Amino acid sequence: MFAFSLLLTAGAAFAHFNLNLNVRIVHVEHRSDGLDVYVRLPMPYLVADKLGAPDANGDPEPAPFTTNDREGGQLVHYLDPKQLEADPLGLGTIVAEGHPINASGKALEPEVLGLRVYRRGEEPGFATLAEAKSSLTSANIIPDSPAPYVGDTVIDILIRYHAAGPVLEYQFNSILDPGLPEQEETANLLLDYSSGETKVFRARGLLEEGIEVSRSNLGAIRTFIDQGIRHILGGSDHVLFVLCLILGASQFWGLIERVTGFTLGHTVTLILGFLGFVPKGTWFVPAVEMGIAITIVYAAWLVIRPQERDQQEGWRMFAITCTIGLLHGLGFSFVLHEILRVDSPNLWQSLIAFNVGVELGQLFIILAVWPLLLLIRGLNQTAWRYSQIALASLCTLIAGYWIIERGALLASA
Repeated sequence: MFAFSLLLTAGAAFAHFNLNLNVRIVHVEHRSDGLDVYVRLPMPYLVADKLGAPDANGDPEPAPFTTNDREGGQLVHYLDPKQLEADPLGLGTIVAEGHPINASGKALEPEVLGLRVYRRGEEPGFATLAEAKSSLTSANIIPDSPAPYVGDTVIDILIRYHAAGPVLEYQFNSILDPGLPEQEETANLLLDYSSGETKVFRARGLLEEGIEVSRSNLGAIRTFIDQGIRHILGGSDHVLFVLCLILGASQFWGLIERVTGFTLGHTVTLILGFLGFVPKGTWFVPAVEMGIAITIVYAAWLVIRPQERDQQEGWRMFAITCTIGLLHGLGFSFVLHEILRVDSPNLWQSLIAFNVGVELGQLFIILAVWPLLLLIRGLNQTAWRYSQIALASLCTLIAGYWIIERGALLASA
């Protein structure tokens, strides 16, 4: 879903460094004297904040390893093959300096060992350590002409972080701040390989606070639970739907029953969608997004028209929320599929932990809102009814706007 938010919020000022992919994948292999770190990330993270002073025409000097041009009056940026050929590891230096690793309170010294540049859509797999190593052995360091847009360029790099001995625990950070729309939604996946074990860590954002890597399995699982919680609380469409369920519930256990149905539904399609058992057409994702908005309108309508809701209590309402959950689960799976692959290590552990986080996020919403609604209901039934209608109507207006917005995306797809 963040991909669609990006398309809608990116303004003209950022179009020349369009962030077409905001996923960073990191593989960490342990050595007797430090760490070998394989990183894949989009090129805009490295250069979007490094434009020079404006020239006589008002256009900024190109950022390192890029060239400027105008297309239809719009300033755009391309990868510069000549600069990359002259200094093949220079772009890697930006990556290394932007990703410090600290162990035992000390910063490890980075050394760039290899770099490859790919046009988006042509990059090889990077889901496992073997794939990461393979990506650094391709014949060409520079994509075939024509030079790709910066926003369509993916960087793979190998950095060796030197230490006096083995590194068991460390913090992986990023100090890169390209100033791009939706950069805080960056999906980060770190896979640590040590002593025959693979631990998978998940984080979102620019990684200013970093990822704490330890030998604890719970530490790795907790990162996926945390991201599941963040995803439900940060997804306004999912929050509105759960809010409508709360508004329409007359009893707490009836609410739990509905949420349970919703949970079962989206768990099924989260897994099926992630595994790829869904249509592949470009129309499918916006269709799901629009469908999710429609479910909010439906849930809000049941709040405004309680007589219709009362006719659908019990197992019928459970079945309805379960069916709606099937649709919402697809939305979750699109996000998760950006960072995990079917052959990723500890796949099921990661999927289950993420789903547990989603459920905890829903529970947090219920625990935050339900007591307040009980208080209003106990004070004045009329005020409670007006509050129900007002909040449900607001949810309907917001979801209606999303239906139009996402319907336009569907039509264009």
